[in-house]
Amino acid sequence: MDFLQKIKNRDFDRGIQLFMVAASVILVSLLYPSSVKFKYEFQKGQEWRYEDLYAPFDFPIQKSEEEIIKDRQELEFSITPYYRFNKDLRAAKLKDCEASIAGLGLILLNERGDTLEPSTANAVYMGFIARTVGSLLDKGIIALANEHQEATENFVINIIDGESTYKRTLSSYLPIAQARSLVLDSIKNASLTIPATLQQVILNALVPNITYEKEKTAQLREVMLAGLVTTKGLVKQNDLIVQRGNLITNEVYEKLISFRSKYASDISSLRSSGVVFLGYLLITLLIFVALMMYINAYIKELFLNWKHLGFILLWILLFSYLTFILEQGNVLNAYLIPFCIVPVVIRHFFNFRLAFFTHVIVVLIASFLTTLGFTFIFMQIVAGVVAVLAVADARDWSRFFKSVLAIVFAYLLAYLGVSLIEEGSFMEIEWDVYGLLIFNGLLTLLAFPLIPLAEKLFGFTTSISLVELSDMNRLLLRELAIKAPGTLQHSLQVGNLCEAAAREIRADELLVRVGALYHDIGKMAQPDYFIENQGNSNPHDEKTAIESAKIIINHVTKGIELAKKNKLPKSIVRFIQTHHGTTRVDYFYKTYLQNNPGVAIDEKDFTYPGPKPVTKEEGIMMLADTLEAASRSLKDPNETDIDELVEKLVSAKIRSGQLDKCQLTYGEVAKCKAVFKKRLKSVLHVRIEYPE
Repeated sequence: MDFLQKIKNRDFDRGIQLFMVAASVILVSLLYPSSVKFKYEFQKGQEWRYEDLYAPFDFPIQKSEEEIIKDRQELEFSITPYYRFNKDLRAAKLKDCEASIAGLGLILLNERGDTLEPSTANAVYMGFIARTVGSLLDKGIIALANEHQEATENFVINIIDGESTYKRTLSSYLPIAQARSLVLDSIKNASLTIPATLQQVILNALVPNITYEKEKTAQLREVMLAGLVTTKGLVKQNDLIVQRGNLITNEVYEKLISFRSKYASDISSLRSSGVVFLGYLLITLLIFVALMMYINAYIKELFLNWKHLGFILLWILLFSYLTFILEQGNVLNAYLIPFCIVPVVIRHFFNFRLAFFTHVIVVLIASFLTTLGFTFIFMQIVAGVVAVLAVADARDWSRFFKSVLAIVFAYLLAYLGVSLIEEGSFMEIEWDVYGLLIFNGLLTLLAFPLIPLAEKLFGFTTSISLVELSDMNRLLLRELAIKAPGTLQHSLQVGNLCEAAAREIRADELLVRVGALYHDIGKMAQPDYFIENQGNSNPHDEKTAIESAKIIINHVTKGIELAKKNKLPKSIVRFIQTHHGTTRVDYFYKTYLQNNPGVAIDEKDFTYPGPKPVTKEEGIMMLADTLEAASRSLKDPNETDIDELVEKLVSAKIRSGQLDKCQLTYGEVAKCKAVFKKRLKSVLHVRIEYPE
């Protein structure tokens, strides 16, 4: 029944994995364009590597974006704006002045000093206003629009005067400031005294009577922009576009860009979008199959946890959709997306190769979604290599920041090199892209907070959490020190052996050291039944062999329960489960056979539940635990004793099949044995035997 249940569980897990991969393939394929992809890849300044290319149809040569912008700017500058001349405003303002003067009750003296009649005085003042304000309004006072404030006197405008329209320069009219200045000079030089109250009336009458016609000017602008020519020539059918081996010059590049644009608009409309989708689907399927083949070949344990597989697929989907969204916006491009977050984060949970392989998968998919071409792929691959090799442990913030700087430097240097190849000049480089790449580097720093977040969500174990778990003030370790001090000392010695061996074969030394600290926590349940915690008495003397074996074996089960209760990471729980594998408690097994000759025996009563070690770290843990415990039984050992002990016990583990599923190679086992021998000799204070 257990076997059948395992098969069902395995098939269920495999079904979930296949569904996740299939869903990812479909979700990515939906992002691709439905149009036919242009079959030529080219870059300015590079050599044309295809056969001679002849135009299959007529197509216009499109102006570059820079040329169109320049033409638009020149057109904008050449537009003659409309202004309306309101000549009726003069009469209205003079009438307002006349009403204001009548209300002021102004007094005016003649040459003899006699007071003039109010009507006569008002007429004199109105005559002055008509000569000053009236004449200026007749000439025209203009209120320039904001966009024309910097225009020169020779700037031409369209004047709408009643039913007629004519062109004039700005010098023909007066700005409001100049008109006020002229009026103030007239008041100052007048033969009669102008009271302050009247001066204010005169200045208030000075208003622009030539104003901007925004809507009419906008209509003119739309008409002119609609007629803006965006082409600069025509390539006839069968004309040679470029020969094989020739460099792609600016002129050829413009023709190729125009040909691609025409091809996309005309040819793509004639092809079936369903067939195009099928093509993209096949490519995407091939990419994901390659990823699964790699995982199956080198990281099979990834299939044991669908959450971890989902973690890898999630990054591919996330950056595919980010690329799609950014490209659809047509404002920014994919250079802004921090693709190097992928290898940086994955490297902290898996190995270098999976981090880089996943990065390549992400870049390949993104290359079909972006229009940046070869330059984008090259830069992302180079930056990915740097990210994988230069990435630092997340515990060290300063080194992590330096790693990000190395990634940014790789981006900038790669872009500079490609730009020089394409443009052939420093002046033609698009320096704005450097700003995007630097901001890309700042976004890559997000990998630092994403690492602990991913750890919590997907059940990973990072170096940060491992360091926290190695703190001897942690509750479990403090309890172990109090209840089973001998076991704690054993665990510390095992940790030292594991760390040294892991360092030698480049395994995860921090993980295996922390695993060693917790591997025997189950002994806290009955510490006196384990020899390292015993005094003068042995409680096994009062137990049968089966009872004693059960107590010894139960320290694994109890340890798993304690670990789960205290929410230790699964990777640490695995050390508790696998450090004895499926070995037999031989001492009590043989004792039972001696005391019960001829009685049937069930070896399960004397066998650890397992499973066997899978990872290198778990294998190292099993060997180090066995050797450290066995070395305590040696009395005054010499070098030969320790060498023989290590060889004997390691060979026994291999013969019994305990390392059959482990990733340790024979060469790595040999290196571990050498480390174990050296460390045990140091711990047991073995003197070097000098020749006589």
